[in-house]
Amino acid sequence: MKLASLDDGTRDGQLAVVSRDLLTAHIADGIAPSLRAALDDWAFIAPQLDALYRQLNDAKGDARARRAFDFDPTRCMAPLPRASARVCGATYLHHHDLEQRALGRTLPAAWRDTPQLRQAASDGLLGPTRNLVLAREEWGIDFGAELAIVSGDLPQGATPDAALGQIRLLLLANDITLRNLAPDELATGLGLLHAKPATAFAPVAVTPDELGEGWVAGKAALPLRVKRNDNPVGTLEAGDDMTFNFAQLLAALAGTRPVTAGTIVGSGVVSNRTTRRHTPGYASIAEARWTEMLDGDDAVTPFLRFGDVVRIEMLDGNGKSLFGAIEQNVGLAATPPTR
Repeated sequence: MKLASLDDGTRDGQLAVVSRDLLTAHIADGIAPSLRAALDDWAFIAPQLDALYRQLNDAKGDARARRAFDFDPTRCMAPLPRASARVCGATYLHHHDLEQRALGRTLPAAWRDTPQLRQAASDGLLGPTRNLVLAREEWGIDFGAELAIVSGDLPQGATPDAALGQIRLLLLANDITLRNLAPDELATGLGLLHAKPATAFAPVAVTPDELGEGWVAGKAALPLRVKRNDNPVGTLEAGDDMTFNFAQLLAALAGTRPVTAGTIVGSGVVSNRTTRRHTPGYASIAEARWTEMLDGDDAVTPFLRFGDVVRIEMLDGNGKSLFGAIEQNVGLAATPPTR
């Protein structure tokens, strides 16, 4: 099924079920007031949401008109505007290998053996058409197309097999990085904070079964498209070059702690190796710049500028939009910068 959170002025939004074709929706607050609440009692709530989803997809003519309304992504918040926790993984190692080689270093061997995770902001998550408002272009504004899962409750020490069964939903995200702020923050040894502003999410969250044959061993084996100002910059296969699947990422998170329902775990920027048959482009500007540096050239691909528009979308097995699209404008903040 497909679920969205409509902006009703509250922090968590109003839960809605969205049709498979993303054309119509139905308010689900008679079942659960928000997606956050639904995840807290998923075993009881999910079957009711699924029944409504089936009715929405099967309804015809007047029956549909009385119960459904046109789905408008501009009304959407992030599907889960406030997560219980949020963690970002580093599972597309080609992306990180390029970075290290561009800096004259090598990727630590441990990264190839064990999923690497970092804490990320879990509040203030943006809807699919909310502007990314920042104070300075000079911060090096970079998009980052990634997938994420939303977890159910998972005990400490859970295995990947157990974790796979607790993947409730999948999300599509634009994980922004301010590349020119990152080095100073990383030098402190405390990780990124100011260099990671609010992340935007596609309008709907989907259950894994919506991917059909595209859900393979805990991976979304489907094409991801990225555009900048309506110009294609990347067509990537999300199932390729993913070193660790989502079940392994989730189990790694549970290694030292229980995981609470409503936790978001991101894959990291989707990245494919270039082959004779496939030139994927990129899902973050930094990757294009690292490639230029490794080719012996200057890094010339510009970071985002005010007025730029980023569009990120994943297609299902029929070539239709799976999550709906992120279409995000980069805007200038009205308040003076503090950094």
